[in-house]
Amino acid sequence: MPSAILDPLLQPFRLKHLTLRNRVVSTSHEPAFGEDGMPKDRYRAYHVEKARGGVGLTMIGGSAVVSPDSPPAFGNLLLYRDDIVPWLRRLADEVHEAGAAVMCQVTHLGRRTSNFTGDWLPVVSASPLREPAHRAFPKAAEPWDLDRIVADYASAAVRCREGGLDGIELEAYGHLLDSFLSPATNHRDDEWGGGLENRMAFPRRVIRAVREAVGPDFIVGIRMSLDEAQPGGLTFDEALTAARRYAADGIDFISTVHGSIERDASLAKAIPSIGTPLGPYLDFTGEIKRRLSVPVMHAARIADVATARHALREGLLDLVGMTRAQIADPHLVAKVRAGQEDRIRPCVGASYCLDAIYDSGDTKCVHNPAIGRELHLPHIVPRTTGRHRKAVVVGGGPAGLEAARVLGERGHDVVLFEASDQPGGQIRLAASNPRRADLIQIVDWRLAECKILGVDLRLGTYAEADDVLAEHPDLVIVATGGLPNRSFLTAGEDLVSDTWDVLTGSLRRPRGEILVYDDHGGYPAMDATEVLTASPDVRIEYVTPERALAPDVGSMNSPAYLRAFTAHGVTITLARRLRSVRRTGDGRLAATLYSEYADTETERLVDHVIVEHGTLPTDELYVELLPGSSNLGEVDHRALLANEQQSVVRNEAGRYQLFRVGDAVASRNIHAAIHDALRLCLPA
Repeated sequence: MPSAILDPLLQPFRLKHLTLRNRVVSTSHEPAFGEDGMPKDRYRAYHVEKARGGVGLTMIGGSAVVSPDSPPAFGNLLLYRDDIVPWLRRLADEVHEAGAAVMCQVTHLGRRTSNFTGDWLPVVSASPLREPAHRAFPKAAEPWDLDRIVADYASAAVRCREGGLDGIELEAYGHLLDSFLSPATNHRDDEWGGGLENRMAFPRRVIRAVREAVGPDFIVGIRMSLDEAQPGGLTFDEALTAARRYAADGIDFISTVHGSIERDASLAKAIPSIGTPLGPYLDFTGEIKRRLSVPVMHAARIADVATARHALREGLLDLVGMTRAQIADPHLVAKVRAGQEDRIRPCVGASYCLDAIYDSGDTKCVHNPAIGRELHLPHIVPRTTGRHRKAVVVGGGPAGLEAARVLGERGHDVVLFEASDQPGGQIRLAASNPRRADLIQIVDWRLAECKILGVDLRLGTYAEADDVLAEHPDLVIVATGGLPNRSFLTAGEDLVSDTWDVLTGSLRRPRGEILVYDDHGGYPAMDATEVLTASPDVRIEYVTPERALAPDVGSMNSPAYLRAFTAHGVTITLARRLRSVRRTGDGRLAATLYSEYADTETERLVDHVIVEHGTLPTDELYVELLPGSSNLGEVDHRALLANEQQSVVRNEAGRYQLFRVGDAVASRNIHAAIHDALRLCLPA
């Protein structure tokens, strides 16, 4: 591990008049933690945690909006309101106190929002072209629109300055400013359209107005696409010319983006996810840095410290954005400085942080449930001040490993039983899809932490009740997960396979016609189908009762699956429910599909039927241990949500507390399993 003196990550950097304590940035993004459009306590705690964790610069307000006709599309802050200033001031003061700088991204969303939210004002853009991702049909901005929006930008920038921020960053990819710059979205025939000079005119007008409003000493940057990488889009040469003009107009730094974000497929390339190379646009950014005189920042799947160091050592950028990496571990920089780089919780690239905004309303890390919950859950688990307890955890999936880790951090004596010699549970299944192999880091990190913390890991050991009781536990956590549920079928349960059979490889060399039935809507059936596409001589039909494909797989992750589906000709059938399966006389399978909309049945003749309907809890051990427990398995929800120790007593003769977590309770996801374990074991 490089010493702090030599480590490029830890070197100070001077940005205009501001000295950043290191080169690591949490770049602008919107976690949707605001309340009423304000960065209140939850929002502030999220950024203060990163400041305490050592980041040099944290950037708030991923697309904080400047005008009422730019209604929030994903929890955006409202910079057009004066009452945001004291909230900004409080956030800035606390971030500064923790040693970091803080800036805000400022934008007018243009067409990247909805006509049917906020004040229901018409959405505006350079030209009346529909925005695919948010499905808005905008009007072409009129001269009076441009006048007021320029004034709104200037006023919003002043509010940021009055709020004590160190600077702002204008947003120019997928929003209003670049809708003028890009020939793909600017089809105007007036003074704001046509050649590059005209297309640059409105963004330059905004920049000059902002600079005049905030004065020469306030930092103003811009985050922009330097190559939209699409037919008819903004090219590298034109973007570079624009960047130079912007710098001459008063821009102090440029944060580079490659690609566009208007469609799911292009968004997933611009913000690359799991299964893609690390730092794919670093060389691209290095070329920009060589051609510009202002500092350059970049963030795109710079997920680990080694990649970040490489970018800085090779001179590819000045400031390295490790945004999702610090969602996974906001103490990343502090751990580097302390020589604990190996204990950094890894970003696995799952992009749940982005997809969860649309799925459940705000950012969530797939395996750090304390993100966004800083007011209630700590990122650093404290040692217990009470008595040390003997704890037994049964099950080495994500819930069990997290329970063992947290109890170990608390200082308790922990034994973990795992039947397999390879722990990980359903994560190991998901990671068997080669493209999603990085998910196994969720398991590996917890295993490493458990070893450091002295957890007694008994792998390859199937624990029965006597094994648990022989440890004389004070606390038992059952994390035995679940098994695939085929019971929804009225007939043929024994004839079908499930997604586990595909992902474990027990369904060997399938051939012919395969029907994959997904009544889950999440990742398992999508993973199984993607894996099956690698088999020769298969024809796949993906069937779901949903009216959309895998609704729980968001826009960051669906493109990779759809790419595989398209490349291999997977047929997608919506709104059909699998009722039963029977064996035909020639040995094939007849699958009966039912339409709830037409009240009709159809039959498919196939060679294999693979089903996904979640899991049912593997709870036999839990049931067997219930009579000897003091709480009879009961969880006090009030205490759980208040982060207080569980104290329910239903059986005075009970010798231990008993709880279950993860899919041993119900079929859910990785985040839910780890969240279960953290908040249950934290006060133990």
